[in-house]
Amino acid sequence: MIRVEQMGGACTIRLCRPEKANALTGAMLRDIAQAAAGAAETARVLILTGEGKVFSAGADLEEMQAGLGLSPAWEAASGAIARFPGLSIAALNGTLAGGAMGVALACDLRIAVPPAQFFYPVMRLGYRPQPSDPIRLAALVGPARAKMILLAGQRIAAEEALAWGLIDRVVPPESLTDMAMSLAEHALAADPGHVAALKRMSNGEPA
Repeated sequence: MIRVEQMGGACTIRLCRPEKANALTGAMLRDIAQAAAGAAETARVLILTGEGKVFSAGADLEEMQAGLGLSPAWEAASGAIARFPGLSIAALNGTLAGGAMGVALACDLRIAVPPAQFFYPVMRLGYRPQPSDPIRLAALVGPARAKMILLAGQRIAAEEALAWGLIDRVVPPESLTDMAMSLAEHALAADPGHVAALKRMSNGEPA
C-alpha cells in the first residue's frame, strides 16, 4: 500500500491507500522503513507524499484496536527517514493527522497544500504518541505550541502551521511535486558526501 519510485537520485515513497485516507497499517510502516533504508544506499533525495486529498489520517483504527499503537514499527519508520543521509522532503498532499505526524516530522522539510490541516488527537483518544514525535514537534514549533497540538488537541490550518514553523511552504496542489523537485535540485546535483555533511552540520552534528 505504498509505492516506491526512483528517478535519478530522487526516491519517492507514496502512500497509496486513498480509499482509507492513507491510514497507516503495520505493513505500510514496515514498508516505509524498508524503502527509506534502501533509499539511503541509492538516493540523495527522499520525497514522502500520498495519493488523494489526504496525506494520512493517522493509524488504521482496526489495527489500533489490535495493538498497533504499541508497535515498534512507528519508531522504525520515522527513524529510518531521520537517518536518511540526504535531503528528505514531506510533500503533504492534504491533512496530516495522528501517528502519521511521525514520518513527516522526521523529514528535513515539509511543504503542504492550502487545505491541509494538522492535528494529533492523542489526548482525546487516550493514546500516547511515539517517543520521538513530541521531541521533533517541539524542536520545530517550541514546547508551548507542541502542547497546543498534543495536550489541547488543536487543529492547525496550513497558514498557521507555516507561521509556527511546522511546515516550510504552502503550495498549490498542482505545484506540489514541482516544488518538491525544485527544493531537491541542488542536492540532486551535488556529491552525496557533501549533501550528507551539510545535513549533519545543519543538525548540529560534526561534519
